[in-house]
Amino acid sequence: MTNPHISHSAAEIVFDRATKRYPGRPQAAVSELSLTIPAGEICVLVGPSGGGKTTAMKMVNRLISISEGDITIDGTSVRSLDLTELRRGIGYVIQQVGLFPHMSVGANVATVPKLLGWKKSRIRDRVVELLELVGLTADDADRYPTQLSGGQRQRVGLARALAADPPLMLMDEPFGAIDPITRSRLQDEFLRLHREVGKTVIFVTHDIDEAIKMGSRIAILAEGGVLAQYDTPEQILAHPASDFVERFVGADRGLKRLALRRAGDVELAAVPAGSFAGPRCTTTTTLRDALSLMLTDGAREALVLDEFELPLGVLTLDCVSGLLRAEVAA
Repeated sequence: MTNPHISHSAAEIVFDRATKRYPGRPQAAVSELSLTIPAGEICVLVGPSGGGKTTAMKMVNRLISISEGDITIDGTSVRSLDLTELRRGIGYVIQQVGLFPHMSVGANVATVPKLLGWKKSRIRDRVVELLELVGLTADDADRYPTQLSGGQRQRVGLARALAADPPLMLMDEPFGAIDPITRSRLQDEFLRLHREVGKTVIFVTHDIDEAIKMGSRIAILAEGGVLAQYDTPEQILAHPASDFVERFVGADRGLKRLALRRAGDVELAAVPAGSFAGPRCTTTTTLRDALSLMLTDGAREALVLDEFELPLGVLTLDCVSGLLRAEVAA
């Protein structure tokens, strides 16, 4: 039986002065947190240690109780929902993945649908669908977690979280324990996946670069769970709300803004006649990465290729430098 209060597309999440206090501690872990996460967006909670990021996220599925204030899912207070049904209606992905080692991959993915009483045929179809969606194969359903790499286990964790088609996903540093190359690939894969499934996501990280890449909105929490700024990555980088936020996002915030734009987003110079000896990138390469390619190669230009690897135009160092000056001055 599914929870009638929770939609199965995406849900709007509202923190209304949500506060968490622990006995014997003078300072709240999360202090009067108020923000609205529109349905279908990825909200990243980021901040230093002691900022209450994970505490705030766990208050949503009541792994941590709310001391004061409230959190609502599509207008319904999480406090009013049956605890078991609330948690079954929320996908949950953690850094350690948390797969059951004695169960096959397929059985792990099927955990919540089985608890919800789905028919075996429906569960089987859903498992295959999700494994393929996260970049695995139907054959992987018969394998066990110990037979998988860390990246593969994290993909299974994503599939399990999506199994019952929840409107909301909570992700607690899901890619933090993975090597940088696999981490980048999983980040890209999750963003692609999100474009397909459109869930509301609350994503916790301590890494501001990951927050900028993953979030459609970012909530920066200061010590004591105080909300320092809540906005889009572009606005936070362009207009930090305080000295604390400015220090937290880093002195290279102009370069970070370049990471939000792609080579295909700017006006390119014409492709020169003859051969091109400089570096190459694609329309999806960020301007920050394109700049890195040029600096590494000692070049002043990079050839931009389209999806068919045909020359589209030339990105110049002067163009990127001009944009960077404009970003820093903005």
